Amino acid sequence: MRLIGITGGIGTGKSTATNYLQTRYNLPVWDADIYARSAVAIDSPILQAISQRYSADILQPDGTLDRVRLGEIIFKDVNERQWLESQIHPYVRNCFETEISQLEPEGVAVLAIPLLFEAKMTDLTTEIWVVSCDQTNQLNRVMGRDPINRAAVEIRIDSQMPLADKIALADVNLDNSTHIEELTRQIDLQFKT
Repeated sequence: MRLIGITGGIGTGKSTATNYLQTRYNLPVWDADIYARSAVAIDSPILQAISQRYSADILQPDGTLDRVRLGEIIFKDVNERQWLESQIHPYVRNCFETEISQLEPEGVAVLAIPLLFEAKMTDLTTEIWVVSCDQTNQLNRVMGRDPINRAAVEIRIDSQMPLADKIALADVNLDNSTHIEELTRQIDLQFKT
C-alpha cells in the first residue's frame, strides 16, 4: 500500500499537485478540507459545539457556518484555533482511516492534508510530499484566490508550521515557485520512483 501524504502551506499549490496526481495517474485523492467541511455540516454535533462556543452569530441565515467570521476568530487567537482543531481533527482522521481500510493492499492513494504535521496524522501515510514555494508567490496566490487582504494572508501563513520545518520532516519537497510544468515534472519523477 502506498499512501502519499500531500501537505504544504496555504497557497503553495497542494491542490494543483493532488489534481495532477488524480488526473495523470488516476489516483484517488482523499482531502482533509472536504472532510472538515463535512464535519461542520448543518445540524452536525461539531457545528452545534461551534455555535454554542461562539453563539448563533457564527451561523449564516441558512444555518451553515460563517467561515469568514470563524476565520477572524481562530486566526487571531491560538487557543481558539486549537479548540476548533480538537473538534475537527478526530473527525477528519476517522474519515481517512475509513478510506484506508477499504484500499486494496497493493493500492495507491493521495491524502491531501494541509495540517499533516500539526494534526499529527503522519502515521496515516507511507511517504510525505511537501509542496512549497517562496513567500511572495504564496502571498500573491492567496490574495488572487481569496477575498482577503495581505495582512490577513500573513496572519494565516504565520499560523501554520513554517514551510522550512515541513520540508525538513518530509520525504519529498516539490518546489512550486516557478511554473506548473516544473511542478508536474517533479511529481512525475517522484511518482515513478
